[in-house]
Order: sequence, then structure tokens, then C-alpha cells
Amino acid sequence: MPKIAQTPEPPYYAVIFSSHRTEGDNGYAEMAARMIETAARQPGFLGIESAREGLGITVSYWDSLEAIHRWKNDADHKEAQRLGRGQWYCRFRVRIARVEREYGM
Repeated sequence: MPKIAQTPEPPYYAVIFSSHRTEGDNGYAEMAARMIETAARQPGFLGIESAREGLGITVSYWDSLEAIHRWKNDADHKEAQRLGRGQWYCRFRVRIARVEREYGM
């Protein structure tokens, strides 16, 4: 079972990436794993959760909008974005939200 990210007390930010993939892997799995490792080393990264069953949803958590901006402009991430637009996704949407409250068990 995938892990649920352990995040700090709010507020913090969530980047929600929803996508529909193209057919075949075409190097996607390797790049996805590399991006998780790269993101985890970024200042301000708090955690990540991902699920894929037709519709893929990945939520990454960040301590600030500045951290999200730095991640968006990271050179390796820029290359993944280029490949995503060119060959891995037929459709995607990115949403950025401020987390004000959380609860669970």
C-alpha cells in the first residue's frame, strides 16, 4: 500500500497533478522515480502521494509558493515536463492549493 505523506501542521501548499497517460512506458517509470528523488532533495519539499488507475493523480506538498516555483523551474524537472508534453501525457492539469486544515488517523 502506498504511503500517506507525513506533513506538518498547516498551512502549507499542495500541487495536484492530474493526468491521462499515452500508451506504453517510453521511459516514464524511470523518470517518475527520478523526479520523486529529485523533488525530495528540494528545499521546502514536504512529501508526495500518487495513484494511477486510468486517471493519475500525484499530490506533492511544499512549505511555500517560492519552493513550488523553484521546483517548477528545476532543470531536471523542466526536462520531465518537456517529455511529458511531448510523449507521456495526452491530457493533464496542475492545481496549486493552500492547505488550511487536515485531519485523519
